[in-house]
Amino acid sequence: MRRISKLTRVAVGVASLGLVATACGGTSSDSGGSDSSDKGLAIAYDVGGKGDQSFNDAAYAGLTKAKDEFGYKTADIEPTEGETNADKEQRLASLAKQGYNPVIGVGFAYGPAMKAVAAKYPKTTFGIVDSVVPGKNVASLVFAEEQASYLAGVAAAKATKTDVVGFVGGVDVPLIHKFEAGYKQGVQDTNSKVKVLSQYLTQTAEEGGFSSPDKGKAAAEGQIEKKADVLYAAAGLSGQGVIEAAAKAKVWAIGVDSDQYKQAALAPYKNYILTSALKDVGGAVYALSKSVHDDKPLTGTQTFDLKVNGVGLAESNPEYAKVAGLQDAVNKAKQEIIDGKIKVNTE
Repeated sequence: MRRISKLTRVAVGVASLGLVATACGGTSSDSGGSDSSDKGLAIAYDVGGKGDQSFNDAAYAGLTKAKDEFGYKTADIEPTEGETNADKEQRLASLAKQGYNPVIGVGFAYGPAMKAVAAKYPKTTFGIVDSVVPGKNVASLVFAEEQASYLAGVAAAKATKTDVVGFVGGVDVPLIHKFEAGYKQGVQDTNSKVKVLSQYLTQTAEEGGFSSPDKGKAAAEGQIEKKADVLYAAAGLSGQGVIEAAAKAKVWAIGVDSDQYKQAALAPYKNYILTSALKDVGGAVYALSKSVHDDKPLTGTQTFDLKVNGVGLAESNPEYAKVAGLQDAVNKAKQEIIDGKIKVNTE
């Protein structure tokens, strides 16, 4: 589709967007007058908030790039513990009412609130990451997470010495099932002898599956006890606990969403982060902001996959290239997915 090609051309090259070092906090915005004409992008974070070194920080990197390039006011707002859909709706409505455009909800949890608010503010362009929400003024920014996860599975199968690898999902929901399905398929297609251990931290986000490093650490330790020597986490902030446990046990971790080898907060563990399954959330956020800035707002479903570098696998750790056969196997699998020779499972 034409709209998709516009978006993805902007996104290509933003995948390596460096994350700005941040600290967790509340609302962040520039001070200034109430004139909406100089207000641009606003994002509302998912569970875990800014500082997760993963999903939310990738969105913030996109906001920062847009702010620097276009010179307008921006805002980013943290979630609150135990919040309801009504809270999310109020947050999005407040940003739209203040004149921010576009307004982006980072995460599928914003779906119901986005649908309600977008109808009330038809002149504002809304964006949602990881969910499809109908609306003439809504851009649904979705990713082929299963494709990046397949490549992570190929890497895990090549790197394991015990023939046991692990997957830790933050919350037992369809989105995270995509990560698990792709990873398992990548492992099995590469070496059918390798066993994949899977565990979900919680059934709901409210229970802390995406925001509890201690839960991630405990799950990882359990898998390591069962001989897993490569651990892939799709768990937001909780993934930091998985990485910490892997580093302590001197086994491999695979990061998610952002290139976690490069994250300052994870520097003590970086030598054990073999790679990361990348998801260009920052590129999507920036691209939607640019489309509004150019007065050509994108709407509808915008899909990021391997063909457009919307997802991928990081190669920052020098050890990645030293694992026998890993790089060639990943490159081959990537091309076969792009060519349609490999159909990656989503569940």
